[in-house]
Amino acid sequence: MIKFNDHHKLEGTHAYLSASKYSWVNYDDEHFIKTYRNSQAAELGTKIHALAAELISFKQHLPEERKTLNMHVNDAIDLDMSPEVVLYYSPYAYGTSDAISYDPENHFLRIHDLKTGTIPAKMTQLYVYASLFCLEYDLLPTEIRSEFRIYQNDEVFVDPTPDIDKISHIMDKIVHFDDLINQMRLEEGGIKM
Repeated sequence: MIKFNDHHKLEGTHAYLSASKYSWVNYDDEHFIKTYRNSQAAELGTKIHALAAELISFKQHLPEERKTLNMHVNDAIDLDMSPEVVLYYSPYAYGTSDAISYDPENHFLRIHDLKTGTIPAKMTQLYVYASLFCLEYDLLPTEIRSEFRIYQNDEVFVDPTPDIDKISHIMDKIVHFDDLINQMRLEEGGIKM
């Protein structure tokens, strides 16, 4: 019987050229290079988000420059926002906002999102965060005012008056789809979460 080499430090990880993500066997050089670079950009994005969260947590301003990271960090600090806040409705419906604040006295919700990629982002993700926030804290979108911002490509995109009906619609979808998941789990002999 063979004695296998010890690679216990790699347990639970996946190599880029792994068997479980085997689609690379069909790539040509051009497609491989593109997907590899995209994965490296995603990894860098994760590190930039972690850096931003740490800077905001310690209230460490960056130089006042028209750079995506600098604007995101400085605005979040100046507006007394919290970084990397999990908004939770259920085990199937939650997400982590890059920066968020809520002023209960003025009923004002502020959500900021940091984008490190170059493909133009949409506000939909921030609408989902607002929906999760309302569900978790038992608020109606009609009871609050909001402002959403996306920081990307050295620009700030602002939605100063998010659509209340859109937030309500997404809340309804979250509740409905969460119920569907639980119903399917029960039918499959699983347990409801």
